[in-house]
Amino acid sequence: MLRHSPTSPLLSVPGAVPAEGRDEGVAAHYGDLFREQRALAAGTGLVDLSHRGVVTVTGEDRLGWLHLLLTQAVSELPAGQATEALILSANGHIEHALYLVDDGETVWAHVEPGTQEALIAYLESMKFFYRVEVADRTEDIAVVHLPAGSIADVPDGVAVRETAYGRDLFLPRGDLAAYAESHGPLAGMWAYEALRVEAHRPRLGFETDHRTIPHEIGLIGTAVHLQKGCYRGQETVARVHNLGKPPRRMVFLHLDGSEVHLPPHGTPIRLKADGEEGRQLGFVTTAVRHHELGPIALALVKRNVPVDAELLAGGTAAAQEVVVEA
Repeated sequence: MLRHSPTSPLLSVPGAVPAEGRDEGVAAHYGDLFREQRALAAGTGLVDLSHRGVVTVTGEDRLGWLHLLLTQAVSELPAGQATEALILSANGHIEHALYLVDDGETVWAHVEPGTQEALIAYLESMKFFYRVEVADRTEDIAVVHLPAGSIADVPDGVAVRETAYGRDLFLPRGDLAAYAESHGPLAGMWAYEALRVEAHRPRLGFETDHRTIPHEIGLIGTAVHLQKGCYRGQETVARVHNLGKPPRRMVFLHLDGSEVHLPPHGTPIRLKADGEEGRQLGFVTTAVRHHELGPIALALVKRNVPVDAELLAGGTAAAQEVVVEA
């Protein structure tokens, strides 16, 4: 069972509606989903991600040691440069996703809510003689997301991951309420997730299951460096990249906007021509309502599903766009 992070003080903001499931502990929205999305798209406001796990690694061997364990090349990672990386099983299946930055003294990483304990247990088991210290900072550090284009200031001493999608701040949890009050408007997880789906960005536990390999969801090159070795699961990564194709691929779906309800995670994907009793070809991973595109989703389908095929997500008609090449 996943252990959730402390409940965010921003849930006491008027209009805040709590998120459920993996995102329990922060707000799903603050009363106006589309307004919140438009604010983020325009580069204003912030998203409370304080439910995410925060892990730090210190010590002079930290980058070289992590380089041996992660799918990403980080041995020479410049201070302040954001990256992302995976930890795989021996069979190449995704077990952890880390969004990290090194500030020159400490590697800061945020991870899916509740996964930090298992991650730290694995890292501790691999320390051996390396001069590193691993710590769970979830109780005292809150992650805050500022969208791309934001001109909000960053407090001195706060670690920052800056990417094409915005900046992730590792903010002292005690400063969260005051920072949010002066850097609003607030946007909830529903708005954040809508923009994530629009950008085709996979999320651990949503676009992945127990047998997902990085190739299926487009993480080769972004979270997996193909020119490095020495990590668990590398053989599978290299074999699939050089000799074959992944068994599944992530697709982007435009859903029929006349449906009232969004298909939940796990909803079967079938060919529209075969109807709702047809053979299952995949499943919906994340479905959202977008302020411009309407209802959209990400899904995992079998690689041999024709890219121009019209699909059904449960009983909802869906047109697909290619995200990962067949």
